[in-house]
Amino acid sequence: PDLTGHEKFGLGNVKYNISRIYVTAVELPSASISLLPGSGIKLVIGNASLTIDMSWNIRTWMFKDSGRGTVHISKVFVTAVFSTPLDNTSPTSISLTSCRTTSGDIDIKLNGKT
Repeated sequence: PDLTGHEKFGLGNVKYNISRIYVTAVELPSASISLLPGSGIKLVIGNASLTIDMSWNIRTWMFKDSGRGTVHISKVFVTAVFSTPLDNTSPTSISLTSCRTTSGDIDIKLNGKT
């Protein structure tokens, strides 16, 4: 979905819109899944990266600008634990018990005038 909003900076408001958001690359160089006896599944992703392309525009009382942008997020680490009920009386389901995510570097490049 598009991201739209406004922020107050200095002498006035800045209205922004980020649209046409596309994930263009995902790298998962280290990923593992393990069973946790009696409780569920553990997913670990290490040193992942993600690249996103987008369009952006901003408007203030004094000027407006727009363009394209790229966001590259790297050194992403995710650990997630999913629980699965062991009884046979209910339909199979999976629920997220815990999740921890960290990212190391974020590189944002904005180019003006689409």
